[in-house]
Amino acid sequence: MSDTRAGPLAWWFRIPFWQRVLGGFALGALAGWAFGPNAETWFQPLGELYITLIKMIAVPLVFFAVIHAIGSLHGQKSVAELGGRTFLWFAITALLAVCVGLAVGTIFQPGAGMSGLTVDPKFVPKDVPSPVQVLLNIVPSNPFHALTGIGTTKNAAGETVLATGKGSILPVIFFAALIGFAMVKLGEKVPNARKLAGEASEIMIQITRFVLELTPIGTFGLIAALVGAYGFEKLLPFGSFVLALYLACALHIVVVYGGLLLAHGLNPWKFFRGAAPGMQVAFVSSSSFASLPVSIRSVTHNLGVDKDYASFAVPLGASIKMDGCGAIYPALCAVFIAQYTGAPLSMEQYFIVMLASVLGSFGTAGVPGTATVMATVVLSAAGLPLEVIGYLYAIDRVLDMMRTMTNVTGQMLVPVLVAKQTGLLDKTVYDAAPTNVGMEDEPAA
Repeated sequence: MSDTRAGPLAWWFRIPFWQRVLGGFALGALAGWAFGPNAETWFQPLGELYITLIKMIAVPLVFFAVIHAIGSLHGQKSVAELGGRTFLWFAITALLAVCVGLAVGTIFQPGAGMSGLTVDPKFVPKDVPSPVQVLLNIVPSNPFHALTGIGTTKNAAGETVLATGKGSILPVIFFAALIGFAMVKLGEKVPNARKLAGEASEIMIQITRFVLELTPIGTFGLIAALVGAYGFEKLLPFGSFVLALYLACALHIVVVYGGLLLAHGLNPWKFFRGAAPGMQVAFVSSSSFASLPVSIRSVTHNLGVDKDYASFAVPLGASIKMDGCGAIYPALCAVFIAQYTGAPLSMEQYFIVMLASVLGSFGTAGVPGTATVMATVVLSAAGLPLEVIGYLYAIDRVLDMMRTMTNVTGQMLVPVLVAKQTGLLDKTVYDAAPTNVGMEDEPAA
């Protein structure tokens, strides 16, 4: 890749990836402030182009990576064991996230002393699928339809949402896993198919490197449009709630995730340095799915997790691992309602909030807006009014940035913990200083 990195742009490629993204963030915020509302018109296309490119590569990347990963693992027993450990840690960290959300809400009291809130006129209640329907949707009636990717449309509220019948990564994982298991079963009868899956996976990884080089530009466009479109007038009435959410997510990332890393004999600082690219993309895009390619790259390239396991665990986490959207946010909403209405939560309601948040976090999809669905599920289960979701709708984009960064950090953390437990973590790579995650070639084996 030396020829690509030479020439007049060589200085650009020498700058660490995370610094380029941070620079795009800072310049985007400055441009948004300078251009005001016009920033959305001028710079939003840059952000939309970047998100579209990420969505373009995500499905084929996951599809071929999962086939190659399952086909390369040593039998179905190891896959089942790794899957079981991964799900267990998903549940443990989700439960801890709910506790953090409830604790911060109780201490910080974001709903105390507030009155006269009105529901945002653009808010439209979301339909909540039943648990049975969520499970049934994992199995694609037409796998080729599932593989057509992330289609978007506008809903009644004017939001960009996934098109009907498309968008969930779970059917893609399910179908790819079946193909991988079939390869395991057939053994040496299909060596060429196994080789083809590996080569296709490598091609998609290379395309991912190309697309990731546009992350600083995409970050600039997304942040400029956001800062220009939002004014402080939207945030001021809910300043205490915004601060409470950001504080809860920060505590969960630093204290809970950091504590789990220390308990496994891993340096938290090295994890956060290596995971920084995925965290940055998650923050600016507000989408676990859009962050998926850079999350996989960060986990393997910077943190030393086995490629085959990471190719299975990270996409799975992007679909069902939602500590920010599915655990912290609904718990904080429940406490906010109790404080706003002056009706304290009962012990039974606390338990229901915890249970519904943990179970519900497995049913969310890694796209913007799912936190609203999860809040609806949790508040309904606890018998709490849903108006708070309409109150907060006007600032949801700002909330979603921190929620999604928490989601994606957890999606990268769990594979690291499981890899450490099962001997699939290259400690040398983990302890080394992280490098760029863009076009840089893999080190020679």
